[in-house]
Parts: sequence; structure tokens; C-alpha cells
Amino acid sequence: MPTPPIHPRCALVAPRPQPWVRLAAVTLLNLAALCMGAAQAQSLDELYTAARGYDATYLSARSLADSAQYRAAQADALLRPSVSLDASANTGRVETGFGNGSFNTRSGQLSARQPLFNFTSSVTIDQAQRELEASALRLEVAEQDLIVRLAQAYFDVLAAQDALATNRTSKVAISEQLASAKRNFEVGTATITDTREAQARFDLATAQELAADNDLRNKRIALDLLVGRSNLEPKGLTPPVSLPSITPADAEVWARNADAQHPSVRLAQLSLDVARLETSKARSGHFPTLDAVASVSSQYNSTGRSGSQLSSAGTTNTGSIGVQFNLPLFTGLSVQNRIKETLALEDKSQNDLEAARRAVSLSTRQAYFGVQSLQAQVLALEAAESSSALALEATQVGYRVGVRVNIDVLNAQTQLYTTRRDLSKARYDTLLGGLRLRQAAGQLKPEDVTAVSRLLTR
Repeated sequence: MPTPPIHPRCALVAPRPQPWVRLAAVTLLNLAALCMGAAQAQSLDELYTAARGYDATYLSARSLADSAQYRAAQADALLRPSVSLDASANTGRVETGFGNGSFNTRSGQLSARQPLFNFTSSVTIDQAQRELEASALRLEVAEQDLIVRLAQAYFDVLAAQDALATNRTSKVAISEQLASAKRNFEVGTATITDTREAQARFDLATAQELAADNDLRNKRIALDLLVGRSNLEPKGLTPPVSLPSITPADAEVWARNADAQHPSVRLAQLSLDVARLETSKARSGHFPTLDAVASVSSQYNSTGRSGSQLSSAGTTNTGSIGVQFNLPLFTGLSVQNRIKETLALEDKSQNDLEAARRAVSLSTRQAYFGVQSLQAQVLALEAAESSSALALEATQVGYRVGVRVNIDVLNAQTQLYTTRRDLSKARYDTLLGGLRLRQAAGQLKPEDVTAVSRLLTR
């Protein structure tokens, strides 16, 4: 076949470097800028350590958990001995028609009590132990929430950085296309439409760059406030990017593990245990109590009359030891009504437990399929990036030989850089989704932060 003739407009256009050369140069510039800040970059693991010592929400939860042990110790005191000391001193004067008198009294008493049987106090101690376990679970929930919030802020900054870098790269390519359109218009091989289309696309890219720059600034502020530092430079993913797979690859296994391990389910189970103990405590309103008691007292008395000069003084010492038995006989039906109330509250706690299990099962399955979808999106966007790059190169060649117009090149450029931006965001969302899946299943640990940090540049 004969070689097709070259379009007239191509003969008047100066030779230009290949598209892949220009894109490679821009990419190298971006990589160089990243490498210059790599020495000062912080890993997710490092910032997590900083956030644990700064985030007010987490520190509040930790302080509340620390206080729980002292609240439990207060309940333990219910079955321990108690000792009290009472002392008093009085002086007075009496005036009558028969004469005047005065008196002085000083007394002191040391009392001790040791509970021997008190079912209510025993149940209260058991409830306090359940509350101590619940406080540890609430701290675990707060720590998992901190991990997810930090990862969200961390990856938001990385995604905003990539979006800004992609936007600037796209703007460079558009500016070159604009310059080409202007040259072609000047030599008469193109219409003013090509120039105006390129100028409009360039102006739009400028506006998008300003918006991306502002978005990055806001994301940095959010991350700074979370860890208590400034001018942070999060580390990006190490190329070539290889995201970890979900293990185990079965939503039902994740759901079963969540039912057994999730802090919300365990908290609801502890609440049910406390409600059952409250019913037992209500029934103990009919039970007797038995205490060992002992006391030692001393009292000094002195009296005198001024008229007859009579006076008397003496000290009395007493001591006792024994047991005290108390049995409620009738309490106005308060105990019976209290039992009915606690039984109703026990039913409520049982329903709350079932609701927690259902909610955890639902959120775990949703998180699992969400990560699966994100992983599929990453694969699709990786393929789209490769095909978009080839399409752009073909469109630019077609533009030079006259079979494509300027708007085709601009659209191909926009498609490529939009795909790259979306691919970057999808990768970060996949990593964040993996952490959210572990949180939904109640398995999120600080070790998972370390695992994600290994995927970042060193």
C-alpha cells in the first residue's frame, strides 16, 4: 500500500519531543521533589505513637479507664473491716437558786466492724469487677478509633499530595498543548478554536490546582492537630505498589470472629452480666446480714458546786465485742418491686446484646465487601492507567499527522491524569478499608499500623 500523504499542517510544525519523554521528565521532577523531603518524612507508625500521647479524645478515654481500678477498689472495701474513732469534750456551768455548779466531760470511743455475711456487698463487688473489664474494653475501642482516625488523616494528606502533583503535571501538558495550538494558529495551520479550547482547559487546570493546593493545606492541618506536630511529611507507598490481600478471604469467617471478639459485643455481654447481678442484689433485700463488732470507750466526768465546795470526778472505761444480726421483715414491698424492675432491665440488656451482635455482623460484612470492591477498583484503574497512557500517545501522534484535533488530545490528557489521581486515591482507600475491616471485626491492633507502615517508603 502506498504511504498516506502527510497532512499539510504537520509540515509547518517544528519537531517536538515524544510524549513519553515529556511525561518522564515531569515524573522525574516530582520524584526528585519527594526524595528531597523523604529525609524529613514521618511514617504512620511514628505518628501513631505521637497521637497516643497527644490526642485529647484518646487521653480522656485512657484517664477514664485508669479511674476504673480505683472505683473497683472502693467496692472491695465493702467486705473489709472498718475502724472509727469518736471523741468529745464538754464543759458547762449551771446556776440555780440553791447554788451554782459546773461540770466537765471528756469521752472517746474506738469502734470496729467486720462484715461476716452480706450478700448485697458481695454482688456489688462482682459488678465492680465487670465494670473494670468494661472500662478496659472502652479503652480498646478508643484506641481502635484513634488508629482509624490517624490513618484517615494520614492517607488524606497523601491523596491530596498526589492529586496536586497530578494536577500540576496535567497543567504542564496542557500548557504545551496550548503553546502548540498557538504556533499552529500563527502559521495558519489551525483555527482559533484550537487555541481557545486549550486556553479554556488550561484555565480550568489552574483553578483545579488552586483547589487541590487548598485541600492539601486543610488535610495537613487536620493531621497536625491530631498528632500535635507541624510541617509533617507523610511517607508514600513504596513503588511498585503491591497491596496486601484480605486474609481470610471469607466474609462469614470475619463475621464469626467479630461476634466473639468485637469490644461492642463483649461490652454488651458484660452489661447483661451486670444486669443479672443487679437482679441477684435486688433479691438479697430479703437476706440477713451478719457483722462482727467491737468497741472500746473511756469517759471522764467531773462536777462541782461553788456554795458547798462539793466536787466529784471519775473515769469510766468500757469494752465490748460481739456479733450483730439484721434481718429485714417488711420493707413496704420495695424489694419485690425492685426485683421486677431489674428483671425488665435484664431483658433490655439481653436485647441490647442481640442488637450489638447484629450490628457488628452487618458492619463487618459491609467492610469486607467494601475492601473487595476497592481492590477490584485498583486493578481496574491500573489497567485504565496503562490504556489511557497508550491512548494519549496514539492521539498525539494522530494530532501531528492531522487525523485528530486539539480537543482530542486535551480529552486524552484529562482522562490519563484523572485516572492516575483516582488510582492513587483508591490505593489509599484500600489500605484504610483494611484497617476499618479489622476495626469492624474487633481485631484492630497497633501491630496493624506497623504492618501498613512497612508498605511506605523508608
